[in-house]
Amino acid sequence: MTADKPVNMPTLVRDLMTVGVLTCPADAPLIDIARFMLEKNLDTLAVLDHEGHAVGVLSQDELVRRYSQGSLDDLIAEDAMTEGVPQVPPDIPLTAAAAMMLDMGVRAVYLMHNSGGIIYPAAMISYRHILRHITAQSEDDLRDLGIKAERRSPIDVFIEKRDAARRAAESHHEE
Repeated sequence: MTADKPVNMPTLVRDLMTVGVLTCPADAPLIDIARFMLEKNLDTLAVLDHEGHAVGVLSQDELVRRYSQGSLDDLIAEDAMTEGVPQVPPDIPLTAAAAMMLDMGVRAVYLMHNSGGIIYPAAMISYRHILRHITAQSEDDLRDLGIKAERRSPIDVFIEKRDAARRAAESHHEE
């Protein structure tokens, strides 16, 4: 346990949640979503409308369910998503969140944020988080999770991408 958390304190959702949620637009083709979920090793995605509001979730379960009903070729996210976004507060024990997830029949729940009237998922916790917690041998195994996880600043990410694009452009001009 960390020095600022007494041993008898339960692990809270905020201690393990992933801040920053991958999403997809409601009009994204299901085939593309399936490919993205495989590439990113995702169980679920939040679905956003054209204004950026979270309107539903799309999990592997929904994709497989739609596949079992026929071709996915002409279907988009809103055709298969479950409407609404299952939510939990960040300050409840992880065991309570796990029980809520079981009661709701979902593998992931979200912490929502309202910015400028747009409500979107800011963080999430899933079965994968819970399983990592169960199997962690030390806190180092979970260092990348929770509100205290080290994150790169948006400006650092921007600079890295910009510099990579410049290098690619320069190497293309040299050829």
